[in-house]
Amino acid sequence: MPKLKRSENGERATDFVESLDRGLRLLQCFGGTASPMTLSDLARAAELPRATARRMLFTLQRGGFVTGDGKLFSLTPHVLTLAASYLRSSQLVAVLQPVLDRVATAAQEISSLAVLDGDDVVFIARGGPARVFSGGLEIGYRLPSFCTSVGRAMLGQLDDADLAARLKTMNREALTPQTVTDPKALLACIIADRTQGYSLVDREAEPHFRSISVPVRRYDGVIVAAINMGAHVDRVPARELIDRFLPLLREGAESVRSQLL
Repeated sequence: MPKLKRSENGERATDFVESLDRGLRLLQCFGGTASPMTLSDLARAAELPRATARRMLFTLQRGGFVTGDGKLFSLTPHVLTLAASYLRSSQLVAVLQPVLDRVATAAQEISSLAVLDGDDVVFIARGGPARVFSGGLEIGYRLPSFCTSVGRAMLGQLDDADLAARLKTMNREALTPQTVTDPKALLACIIADRTQGYSLVDREAEPHFRSISVPVRRYDGVIVAAINMGAHVDRVPARELIDRFLPLLREGAESVRSQLL
């Protein structure tokens, strides 16, 4: 009897459910536009045959994740249960939310928690003074890791060789005129940030916005996230980020280290 082939991570070929993978890919194709999408557009975006996409959409519709009339389809609020499950089960969010609130209140600025997802950072929690969120990065917002302070704080976990290789292969499209895209310059910047224990990015990810971040380490020293604070460049100078925000972020990150497994 022939042996089943295994992937590099030890999975058998029969462990992979292709239909589930296709359905999830199809869900991810929504969001490219603020209006409903046609079957043809979704099939093309997911790189699926039209008939396959149609079956997937009707299955998702029966599950309550998609609504449509057979021609145009859009997501329903039920999709948010997937994200809510992650947030409710995340130890990082549970442990860091009080820290974000405390730091934000002390600085009277919004603070955020981010994790790495591939070559991007994803913001998964934030705190604001008096719980009033008038601006800042929304939960679920994604940005490239190479040009964000949270991303650079977390990329510093890699050794120099792995970091250099990672920077060369990732998409480094400039988001603003100030975005540093040269891999050698980025390598030097992230190594310097690792040494000083924080990252400050000035208008590289978003125009007119600068932010400062520190890595969040679990009990064994491994970096699992980063917390940051930022402000409009006309309102808060870079020196204030270091003098006023950095001590708060450092204290907050260190205070939870023993709680993170």
